Amino acid sequence: MFKGSIVALVTPFNKDGSVDAGAFKDLIEWHLQEGTDGFVPVGTTGESPTLSHEEHGRVIELCVEATAGRAPVIAGAGSNATREAISLTRHAKDVGADAALIVTPYYNKPSQEGLYRHYSAIAEAVDLPILIYNIPGRSVIDMSPQTMGRLAKLHGIVGVKDASADIVRPLLTSAACGPDFCQLSGEDANIVAFLAHGGHGCISVTANVAPGLCAALHDAWAAGRPEEALAIHRRLLPLHRSLFCEPSPSPAKYALSKLGKLGPGVRLPLVEASLAAQGEIDAAMAAAGILAR
Repeated sequence: MFKGSIVALVTPFNKDGSVDAGAFKDLIEWHLQEGTDGFVPVGTTGESPTLSHEEHGRVIELCVEATAGRAPVIAGAGSNATREAISLTRHAKDVGADAALIVTPYYNKPSQEGLYRHYSAIAEAVDLPILIYNIPGRSVIDMSPQTMGRLAKLHGIVGVKDASADIVRPLLTSAACGPDFCQLSGEDANIVAFLAHGGHGCISVTANVAPGLCAALHDAWAAGRPEEALAIHRRLLPLHRSLFCEPSPSPAKYALSKLGKLGPGVRLPLVEASLAAQGEIDAAMAAAGILAR
């Protein structure tokens, strides 16, 4: 079972736009020291759409090497072409990832039956735990709890990253898939409510910037201290919101640059955080206590 604070890792770039392997490994070491429970390289926050296949594979390899078995690695391996998703998932298994995060196919908008066949083909082809990544805001389609329930019966389909922002959804998913189906929120701003409705953790953007606080929130919840978890959540809420004031991960990379962890560079068509966004992020980081006022 994957649980707790799992970071949707950014991909650091050098000034020439190449992947900064040194900064990436240093970032992972910092996360481990801060209590992060797991890592998702080359997801949306890792700018996977602008990485080449070679870069995509190398970033996963770097993450597996840097974690060295100290925390699970859930590799981004999605595609809107089933054959390509199988290839990416196979590579994730070959380099030692613990699971694959596979987004619902975007742009071509498959039916619920198409979604079922997409995931069942991947699960049949590769013996690696698979988390469905349901994110209607980016993929346009929304996998229904009924389709997810069908998939949960298959060997290898172990859970979901739910970025639907529907707080009733974890209850419906649990009813369709059973209590052992792993449910991870993809929305930092609803995490306490998500946990209260049966969720197990969060694949978090905010954990990039405030890993210690995000880990502490989940630790408090797991220890039966919901008031403490909610207090941390309220403290982090301005940061949750500011990290999406402009297209992600530009705000998160700016915040990390303020912490001296990496440069703020992103790849086109994304652009670096604007001055207005920088002011909002600075204020949110100060409110959370991770940046001096």
